[in-house]
Amino acid sequence: MTADVWLPIPPEEIEGLPEGPDYVFWDGAEEFPADPAACAFYVVPYMRPPAVGQRPLPKMSSVEVVQTLSAGTDHIEPGLRHLRPGVALCNARGVHEASTAELTLALILASLRGIPDFVRAQDKGEWLGGFRPALADKNVLIVGYGSIGAAIEDRLVPFEVARVARVARSERTTARGVVHPLTELRALLPEADVVVLSTPLTEATRHLVDAGFLARMKDGALLVNVARGGVVDTKALLAEVETGRITAALDVTDPEPLPPGHPLWQAPGVLVSPHVGGPTSAFAPRAKRLLADQLSRFVNREPLRNVILTTGAPGGPPTDAAAP
Repeated sequence: MTADVWLPIPPEEIEGLPEGPDYVFWDGAEEFPADPAACAFYVVPYMRPPAVGQRPLPKMSSVEVVQTLSAGTDHIEPGLRHLRPGVALCNARGVHEASTAELTLALILASLRGIPDFVRAQDKGEWLGGFRPALADKNVLIVGYGSIGAAIEDRLVPFEVARVARVARSERTTARGVVHPLTELRALLPEADVVVLSTPLTEATRHLVDAGFLARMKDGALLVNVARGGVVDTKALLAEVETGRITAALDVTDPEPLPPGHPLWQAPGVLVSPHVGGPTSAFAPRAKRLLADQLSRFVNREPLRNVILTTGAPGGPPTDAAAP
């Protein structure tokens, strides 16, 4: 086949790319590397503002696949309306599970054991002793039980938690136990010592964590967000943490990046990390393997992995472009 493939990683750095397409490198620079109309497979630049990744979409009249290198696709979905029907959107399932789960455990442990306080005390030469909460024997609730949620639970097990409850859009049973539907979330919240958010950001989950959600969390509970900032109503969260009733560890915020002077920076009991769940040393090799596999499937006309939606299909986003 002859078609352009836009990659945010130089093609010479990716082993196993199939022959046939013309590979061009674009990581979000102002100038496009080629005519967007000739692009058949578009890999969205990683960790760039949404407007950057969406910018070439209106001109991509021949694109067949849009591939993200993130687990979430909310940053690119608004631009899909410019595409013709039948374009597949694929995410990076399999790339970020390990690193995001690692960070989740780090945020939980740091928050419970008081690591930020120790760092501040060390800066002042103070010996800050005393008892701190342990993760052992705690009840943990995971809201959003996809591959990342499952990876988080895998890493919780050695810490001897009392119980892990799982919530997803629909009920199912896994090897580890039942996954409760979202309709049961309100009943599960008061039992959780730690609530972990790993759900995609959709219209259904935007501000899922509102004042009512937070009010049902038990006193002293910890909220951990490794999903998207928009899942949490920031104003409602600030109202709770400023009372000291609950604490929070946030890898994502709304707004993001969190601007200087925002009250979340100084809110009591809040630990903020700058959206670093995915960008680790584990990212590049896993992303390259995913791209080599997806492009081999594309060239050989085999089923793609990780298809989230298809433009113009029932349940998919509407498109402004006419079918060819």
